[in-house]
Amino acid sequence: MFKQLVIATGNKGKLREITHLLSPLNIEIIPQSALNVPESEEPFCTFIENALAKARHASKHSGLPALADDSGLCVDALQGAPGVISARYAGEPKSDEANNQKLLTVMQGENNRHAHFYCVMVLVRHENDPEPIIAEGQWHGEILTEYRGNDGFGYDPLFLDDKTGKTVAELPLEIKSRISHRGHAMSKLLQKLERLNHA
Repeated sequence: MFKQLVIATGNKGKLREITHLLSPLNIEIIPQSALNVPESEEPFCTFIENALAKARHASKHSGLPALADDSGLCVDALQGAPGVISARYAGEPKSDEANNQKLLTVMQGENNRHAHFYCVMVLVRHENDPEPIIAEGQWHGEILTEYRGNDGFGYDPLFLDDKTGKTVAELPLEIKSRISHRGHAMSKLLQKLERLNHA
């Protein structure tokens, strides 16, 4: 197992969650910002291609193994939008508040409120790794008509978890990490790493 891992994100909320999820491992977690790795472009229309591009980019600039997550909110009534542009749904500059307001506006009067968060994690051992380790996770729920909760980031105050009856912004990090799309993807990724270690 490698001793260091670069996390390919500039999103502080994601970084906090990923670092928390990786804490059981004896690996030094390094945010790409600490190594002055510039943000990668995300030009693709699928989460998996964008995550792979980000992981390879961070590994190329750092010379270390890198982990990237690409994730977003997929709303049934919007044919999967905002999807890969979740962070920039309302345009530039990126703004959680503007994205949430746009979502509330486009969902006005819509009866089908079902949605899910999707996450893919991609780990590359080096820039040209021919066998990236890939794991996916989903989290199903509904879009509310108003904000609830003060924690989290992104669409968390509008996304109601099916099972707990709480928005993501109302859940403590410990529970969110266990049941979220990112938690599910990370759990699968760790299982794959474990199998590789014992292969």
